[in-house]
Amino acid sequence: MNSGLNPADPTLVAAFRSALLHQGLIAAALFLLLWLLWGASRNWLRPGEAVHAPRAAEPAGHRVLRIGFGLLWVFDGILQAQPQMPGGLPSQVIEPTAQSSPRWVQDLVNAGGTIWSNHPITAAAASVWIQVGIGLWLLVAVRGWWSRGAGLASVAWGLMVWIWGESFGGIFAPGLSWLTGAPGAVLLYCVAGALIALPARAWLTARTGRLLLAGAGLFFIGMAVLQAWPGRGYWQGRSGSLSAMVASMAQTSQPRASSSLVAAFGSFDTAHGFAVNLFVVIALAAIGAALLTGRPRLVRVAVLAAGVLCLADWVLVQDFGFFGGLGTDPNSMIPTILLLAAGYLALTRLPDAAAEPEAAVQAEAVTPAPGGRWRELLRPEGARAALTATSMQTVTALAALGVIVIGAAPMAAASLSPTADPILAQAIAGYSPPLDSPASPFRLTDQDGRTVTLASLRGKVVLLTFLDPVCTTDCPLIAQEFKATAAMLGAQARQTELVAIVANPTYYSTQFTQAFDRQEGLSAVPDWLYLTGTLTQLRSAWQQYGVTVENLPAGAMSAHNDLAFVIDRAGVIRQEIDADPGPGTTSTRSSFAVLFAADVRQALSQS
Repeated sequence: MNSGLNPADPTLVAAFRSALLHQGLIAAALFLLLWLLWGASRNWLRPGEAVHAPRAAEPAGHRVLRIGFGLLWVFDGILQAQPQMPGGLPSQVIEPTAQSSPRWVQDLVNAGGTIWSNHPITAAAASVWIQVGIGLWLLVAVRGWWSRGAGLASVAWGLMVWIWGESFGGIFAPGLSWLTGAPGAVLLYCVAGALIALPARAWLTARTGRLLLAGAGLFFIGMAVLQAWPGRGYWQGRSGSLSAMVASMAQTSQPRASSSLVAAFGSFDTAHGFAVNLFVVIALAAIGAALLTGRPRLVRVAVLAAGVLCLADWVLVQDFGFFGGLGTDPNSMIPTILLLAAGYLALTRLPDAAAEPEAAVQAEAVTPAPGGRWRELLRPEGARAALTATSMQTVTALAALGVIVIGAAPMAAASLSPTADPILAQAIAGYSPPLDSPASPFRLTDQDGRTVTLASLRGKVVLLTFLDPVCTTDCPLIAQEFKATAAMLGAQARQTELVAIVANPTYYSTQFTQAFDRQEGLSAVPDWLYLTGTLTQLRSAWQQYGVTVENLPAGAMSAHNDLAFVIDRAGVIRQEIDADPGPGTTSTRSSFAVLFAADVRQALSQS
């Protein structure tokens, strides 16, 4: 899953910023267009014709969830826009999280993470716009199917993030604890989304609030039992699980004040670990028991106590959750507070049970019957009626859905591609300006003993590199990149010659080139030539193409710079590429092959 690139690589950062800017302009244009169309359509209505159905007040619990988690999704989307996300999220967040989980979880996460590794810019930008879009949708869609749709979108995306981004929230890993974020913040987003997606009638009685609080009570008691379980490292201070986690959080790049607070708590826990854990166990169990009673007074005290405990944990243990340049959300405590507050309000502050059905009945008077809805919309009167019932909030919700599509569509397309984005190779190789200089001639021998000259290859585009036949590091990787390039070119491979020249002053006979071909599976690649010759001929080729070759003192391999050249049909160099394979991951090898294939196609089109 790891692309192996530096998260702060300037090429990745610049490409990410460019993608966000372009997609952001599209999103802004979408909002502006829909608002303008809506405003223009309202002028089409005759004066006094716009009549809206009466609307019941939104239940307080529903409002807390909708606004609270809407703001959280927007904030998470903004966090995803941090410059190091494309290259850093897989290697520094997702992979370390999965490492402590069972092998099947790691395999599942790695399989899903391949999309991000192969297309880091597309995936990172998609995460920004999907989360911002869901957040905006929640904020503006107050009721009805638009609001329920926003809740379902929150559930769908949240589950994807929980599984592939948080490795199921670490529930299958040792050391699971409520203090550190179990069962994963995004799972709480899913719970909130499911509650928002409930029909309006579900919020007319105290049943929803009672069930939510009872579920929270069972969860708190379960977390208390888990926290009290012996042998998990939480009862000891020095070298305990909690003190180690707090110490690592204190080292995160963050404001000095928060770092000092976290470090101070870490020192306190190191000295008094047993007392700290005992307090946490008792507090969690007491809060859970009070929530289970369903009695408003006890529940109010429990919610307030849980809020204080959550805020303390958020600051002192979770360290706000979003510092360090790769934080993706504020962790689990704020979502927990929102769910508890919504449960309490749903239990104690019920909407007028009579007003809601009455508003729904009156709303039907301005809504076309389902059977004839589309036929009515085609008539001027039906269209006017539909526009009359369309509010600014509905139009904005539609635009928010469009923002989600702006992120999701490129990501879906990228997931269907078996190859990686060439941006990875460009980040490793750097910028290669187009060239227009005659390629130096050579006269060498191929792996089968036949004489080959550059002139004999005229009429084909030549992709040329220099490989050491006994190399065990970079050269096999470059050979595989050339092999993948041939496969990507397809029928165009017949118009291309893939050529390597030996880069070793000791082991340069055809015996070694043939062995290398067999080792790397190149013998079956059509139009593949591995050229050698006398040492004088090879040194002349090295010098003419700027390749420095030196014998290593302690082995058979040689040291040489990795270069690739694209030579057009007329024998003119069109591109010189730094072919150093970098980390040599599956993603970077695929990316180099895509880059080589693109440069070859460009040379074919120009000649």
